[in-house]
Amino acid sequence: MRAAVWTWMVGYGLLMGCSNQTVKAPPTDATPASQSLRILHINDHHSRLAADDGQVLRVDGEELGVVLGGFPRVVSAFSQLHASEIPTLKLHAGDAITGDLYFTLFQGEADADLMNQICFDAFEVGNHEFDAGDTGLKRFLDFLSKPVWRCDTPVLGANVHPEVGVSPLSRFAADDYLKPSVIIERNGLRVGIVGVDVAGKTKASSSPDASTTFEDERSAAQREIDALRARGIDHIVLMSHIGYRNDLKLIEQLHGVDAVVGGDSHTLLGSQFASLGLAPAGEYPTLARNADGDMACVVQAWQYTWVVGQLDIQFDDDGRVLDCAGTPHLLLAGLKESTDSAALPAVLSRHPYVLQVEPDAKAQHVLSVYEKQVQSFAAEVVGIVPERLCLRRIPGKHDRSRDAAPGCADATDAHGGHAQAVVARAFLELGKRFGGADIAIQNAGGVRNGIAAGEFSIGDAYLALPYKNMLDRLHMTGAEIHQVLEDAIAAYLANPGAASGSFPYAAGLHWNLDLNAPVGKRFSKLEVLRDGTWQALQADQTYLLITNDYIASGQDGFTTFGRIEEARREPTYLHYAQALADYVRDGGNMARPEKTDMSTQTFVERRR
Repeated sequence: MRAAVWTWMVGYGLLMGCSNQTVKAPPTDATPASQSLRILHINDHHSRLAADDGQVLRVDGEELGVVLGGFPRVVSAFSQLHASEIPTLKLHAGDAITGDLYFTLFQGEADADLMNQICFDAFEVGNHEFDAGDTGLKRFLDFLSKPVWRCDTPVLGANVHPEVGVSPLSRFAADDYLKPSVIIERNGLRVGIVGVDVAGKTKASSSPDASTTFEDERSAAQREIDALRARGIDHIVLMSHIGYRNDLKLIEQLHGVDAVVGGDSHTLLGSQFASLGLAPAGEYPTLARNADGDMACVVQAWQYTWVVGQLDIQFDDDGRVLDCAGTPHLLLAGLKESTDSAALPAVLSRHPYVLQVEPDAKAQHVLSVYEKQVQSFAAEVVGIVPERLCLRRIPGKHDRSRDAAPGCADATDAHGGHAQAVVARAFLELGKRFGGADIAIQNAGGVRNGIAAGEFSIGDAYLALPYKNMLDRLHMTGAEIHQVLEDAIAAYLANPGAASGSFPYAAGLHWNLDLNAPVGKRFSKLEVLRDGTWQALQADQTYLLITNDYIASGQDGFTTFGRIEEARREPTYLHYAQALADYVRDGGNMARPEKTDMSTQTFVERRR
């Protein structure tokens, strides 16, 4: 067991009890380059390949419309930040695909072609890599391994076990496509990289083949770490797609790990971002202790192509982590046309972690091949959004960095996300028009993007709702609907760090929610809107309920939905993104819902 580096560090229990608690390393003499490691990393880009012009920063008390990211700028940033004198790794911590029209139209080929402009040293599969089953993941990984790019990126998943001879991911051997780990050597420094995917969430909330199993993350990670150390590998990086809070819990249970490069929770790290009106969840890097008591680094690079993380680790002569430092670089493409360009130099001068880079020319050319088709499909404007519809999964004090727009964190603390609420409202109104509906329910994680104020296009609808879901109508009793809600919350509470997507939103139905109440009593004052008035949900009365066919099948924790027999199910044949676009085109109300129309009226957080 490696000894602790410093006895003066903050106590272990205090450190792990607070997710954004950091420990500062003591001053040290310069460490030789051979004892240093730089990790450049992204996660959760979700097919968001083009720059995003819908973001707002707050500078000197004023809102500043900015354009962020775009994968060609990620390529440039990786090139610029690569240090030839220091061993450097390039990592992607999962959820590369699904979330934008680039995936809807090209099924991962565009993502793979752009990723191959970087040639990542390792890619960890995330839960959304399985959205189209094992076959869909194989298709994406075949794109990633196109011979023309000569990258051969190792794809990791130590706890993912496709059945050999059954799954297309393991036609002949378990490691046909997925490997538990990889060893990378740079400038004489050997680093073992282990990858784990979020097990329960992937099985419950994505669509892996039934024969593909997901092992407990800790067991798989420790087994592989031990195997690497038995081979003489002293430096271990865990690529984890399980969420930031779960990373902090996991690292304290693992022996021999030096750093966790994470994804899944879309977490913004770096207290400096608060000065731009954003809501970081902790420090970059967050310093922690592993099960040996040694210092370890935990990082994540927010979401989409907005941030490139730069983690710099120094090791002592025994291979232990001596210091963790680094910068989460916010990739600023420029300002929106409506914004005073004179403000840009001020942003760059006072906020050195804001990185302005030009897009890589080759990567930009690759993107342009796909961009024309996407723009043509997405261009039609169907309506106007009067005020930003903020994205938020869980009310309360957590999940506040989900939407970067100023004011969104505070505006959604009490009742949750506006975007999810309006999507549910659109489904309810379309359901009423096509066959009837009393209630609509939508899972929080099924809505992938906040909706900016201004013109709303077909592309915006598919950006918010990027999956291939249809709308179904279910005939359900009030008691069954109540149980559905309890199911969804149980799934969330079983793993709040990774299963926030199961949190329920509704239209035509609202409630009070106390996460500390006993099972069956968490939801109270359940009321359905009838004839313009809110009336108590009747346990024995049958209601017409509209939802997406994914959770209607019992996925994402909505198990009672899956038990409704076929005689009480009706397909509407409405694609859920197109339904949203049609709702807006027909003059549907895209204003933020009033308090009484939000599904969660009161929210009591779980006592920890």
